[in-house]
Amino acid sequence: MNEKDKPLTIGQFASMHGINKKTLMWYDEIGLFKPAFINPENGYRCYTYRQSPILETILLLRELNVSLNEIQEFMQNRSAANLKFLLDEKIEDLQRSITHLQAVKQTLYKHQQNMNTLLTIDLSEIAIIEKEERCLITVDIDENTSFEEAVEMVTAETEKYHLGRLHDANYGSMIPVDSLYSGNFDNYNKIFIEIPFLAEQHHHIQPGGKYLRAFHKGDWKNLPLRYQEILAFANCHGLTLSGYSYEMGINETVVDRMEDYIVQIEIPCNESFPERTNHIEPL
Repeated sequence: MNEKDKPLTIGQFASMHGINKKTLMWYDEIGLFKPAFINPENGYRCYTYRQSPILETILLLRELNVSLNEIQEFMQNRSAANLKFLLDEKIEDLQRSITHLQAVKQTLYKHQQNMNTLLTIDLSEIAIIEKEERCLITVDIDENTSFEEAVEMVTAETEKYHLGRLHDANYGSMIPVDSLYSGNFDNYNKIFIEIPFLAEQHHHIQPGGKYLRAFHKGDWKNLPLRYQEILAFANCHGLTLSGYSYEMGINETVVDRMEDYIVQIEIPCNESFPERTNHIEPL
């Protein structure tokens, strides 16, 4: 007898595939997967190794959340084309789930980073930090854009990437540095959205390099005062600001009052003073 035709008890076959024998009994009852034969002496179900690939296909489809009706329909019309169609559809669903979970993971990391920052920051400090380049989605706004409209635009943009929820992405607002230098501290013209694992081209690139980082706590109407302090700090340290100021709330998940709200401000910068050389006066 060929080893692949050797009869196996329901317990042996179930154990080989890591399932409960009641599952096999149920599959038999609903006509999804039947035993190779019934032992005429005792009426027990018997299976063979040849049936393993078919059962494994069923178990794989169940793991991919394919409905029993879909599996039964496939089993009645088994073909390479039908299996490929099912797998293509489920791989696409799985990729969406993976993207969502990756986004959730990145969001959790961001929240963790924000909480670490909250526990250690000096709100009065203005620091120079290094940042890596990142790719952002941006939505254009102006002074006439209401808060509700801005939220709708951000939500619509995140939905394009099948993230499912607004908080699967990090977002904030942008103001041109030219506006800061001209004293127009309310000229917000973009909302940025950081979507994890974004691969598409032609989005806004937030450059890597040196940044001035500062924090503002309290009502947004006092933000211009903080920007004036940032500009004074940059001037004092021979720094030129460029591009955009990127603002993002870092504690909105743990506060209720506007006066406790903390905004993180990050602006690209570089040295503007010429390089100094040591000069020794003659005696």
